[in-house]
Amino acid sequence: MQKIFKHTIPTGIKHGTVLVILNGMHVEVTTFRSDGDYSDGRRPDSVQYAKTIEEDLLRRDFTINAMAYDILSDNLIDLFDGKNDLKNKIVRAVRNPIERFNEDGLRLMRAIRFATKLEFEIEPETFAALKDRNSMLSHVAYERIREEFNGILLSDNPFRGMEIMRVTGILDLILPELVVCYGVEQNKYHKYDVYYHILHTLQAVEKIDSKEQTLILKLSALFHDIAKPIVQKNVTKKEEPVYYNHEVVGAGVARRVMKRFKYSNNEIDSVLLLVKQHMFYYQDEWTDGAVRRFMRSVGLENIKPLLKLREADRIGSGKRKDKESRAIPKLMNRIEKQIEAENAITVKDLHINGSDLMTQFELRPSRFVGELLNYLLELILDDPSLNEYDMLLNMSKQYIEESKKNTEVCSDK
Repeated sequence: MQKIFKHTIPTGIKHGTVLVILNGMHVEVTTFRSDGDYSDGRRPDSVQYAKTIEEDLLRRDFTINAMAYDILSDNLIDLFDGKNDLKNKIVRAVRNPIERFNEDGLRLMRAIRFATKLEFEIEPETFAALKDRNSMLSHVAYERIREEFNGILLSDNPFRGMEIMRVTGILDLILPELVVCYGVEQNKYHKYDVYYHILHTLQAVEKIDSKEQTLILKLSALFHDIAKPIVQKNVTKKEEPVYYNHEVVGAGVARRVMKRFKYSNNEIDSVLLLVKQHMFYYQDEWTDGAVRRFMRSVGLENIKPLLKLREADRIGSGKRKDKESRAIPKLMNRIEKQIEAENAITVKDLHINGSDLMTQFELRPSRFVGELLNYLLELILDDPSLNEYDMLLNMSKQYIEESKKNTEVCSDK
């Protein structure tokens, strides 16, 4: 292949696989091969080149993945009736499912991802093997599990994928923090227990600008109430469960789980912010200053995902209220007006900077300069008209003088 084609990449040359790049197309070309024993439940101990396609197909995981097409004879090679399973929307292991899952534990997750993403049913014997051999996942690196898990989350029906994992015991192994939410009843504002509320919220999440952002949003939905069983207490008078600080504790749980799955630091930080902020409660009484403070605390880049999460959370409660459904668009409208007005939201938006302050008032680089800038921003958030250079200088001068007085008083004491 490398001699025939000018542009190739030896992606798996050890196993006889190269990537051919031709006219903008990427085509993976590989030899026929057969696998030896799988002693570690992850990869074959040895790989031998095979002479026929039939030998190669014997090592495949599911019947829908074990078909080949001979372009010369115009013949479909389908040893395990994969075409029929494809037609009937069935995920079925090639021959003995116990053996297939023993060979590679990741196939457990792949079966569920295919069933979820393609909306296929898992054939009964294969489904039973998922339960029987779920412990094989302990041999699989979390990075590999994460990629299949992401595929389930990004499907159109993550609810179904999560349920298959719970029923087969796989969820107990990879995400026990979610399993403990099962059967934990909630207050009158929720139709479902914590587990099903999370799943309904996950299902209600709308796709956002990119696949990466959608994944962040889905992960945030998955973790937003995951700490409720940890913090739940009963109020004696009302006999209703309450969940003080569950968003903060939930962010801690999310961090621990995402590190286990080896998500990137950026992904972790984004999810934690949304989980911590998801309990905001907008009211028409918010002043424009309150809206700007909300924008500042959340960050402009996180506003859209956070509002999407809040709406999904509302739908996931099972008790929709028209008043709540109108609140999010109202808030978004007010935020858009603030953006259009180009009002200051962060220190960077001030018409003065740290260098200006240090030059004008002979200040050294220090924490005090940052405190001064934040003080100015607090004033501007309440009254954007103050964001003029001369006014900012004036207010800075007053703040510095007051600070000096307070320091002198403290020194005297």
